[in-house]
Amino acid sequence: MPEADRAPHFVRSLERGLAVIRSFDADHRELTLSEVARACGLTRAAARRFLLTLADLGYVRADGRTYRLTPRVLELGYSYLSSFSLAQIAEPHLEQLVDRTRESSSLCVLDGDDIVYVARVPARRIMTVAVTVGTRFPAHVTSVGRVMLAYLPEEEIEVRLARVELTPLTARTIDSLALLRTELERVRRQGYALVDQELEEGLRSIAAPVRDRDGEVVAAVNIPVQAGRTTLAAVRRDLLPPLLETVAGIEADLRMATGPARASSPGTGTHRSSSSPRPPAPRP
Repeated sequence: MPEADRAPHFVRSLERGLAVIRSFDADHRELTLSEVARACGLTRAAARRFLLTLADLGYVRADGRTYRLTPRVLELGYSYLSSFSLAQIAEPHLEQLVDRTRESSSLCVLDGDDIVYVARVPARRIMTVAVTVGTRFPAHVTSVGRVMLAYLPEEEIEVRLARVELTPLTARTIDSLALLRTELERVRRQGYALVDQELEEGLRSIAAPVRDRDGEVVAAVNIPVQAGRTTLAAVRRDLLPPLLETVAGIEADLRMATGPARASSPGTGTHRSSSSPRPPAPRP
């Protein structure tokens, strides 16, 4: 965050400590002191103090000249996930959907420019997609991300599109802002998103939005399938109807759990009372 944007209460040492934790990832499981300092823009002395403090707290372990995170860092994310009632509400519905379709299903939320998996029920199959709770992907190349992006206010969509990195992940990835804008408009019209091998070759995914009691999209549920054994037509015909039924069940339970809907603010156009009719059901 730029210095000029920091509020008076901003604690820079906390920002730096979190940056040290984030410098470790799947491609950098072990880092030297110099590598941590370089990744975080710190001096070696400052990086060393942060690493030793994190080690004292149990979040980092030193192994000779290198450092690595310990499983205790999972507590930081679990505190959020375990208190996220939507995931708890959705899980039994996801289990029923998986039993019905024999395909995996997940609930995701939008976090910045990424989607984050907050609940997942894998299919009972030898080979499944290696995704777990907490996994993140760029929102614009995923079905769940496009569903949630599509229902944002127009001004916010434009802000997000202005900063998105359209790096092709496969030969099918949309790499044009104009095409991505058109796709988001299509998703909003039809009420679901279908992404065909844009995130990963051989992977198709269909997703539908989950609305809260005020009609605002707060999450999305997806069903990923292998392209080699499921056609796009079959995804729409066989998976979309049970997906929409599952989302409706989650929304009904969510309304019961959170109480009556608030009245929409006049003129905002971004919220809808639960007494208002839902948009027409998407056609497979």
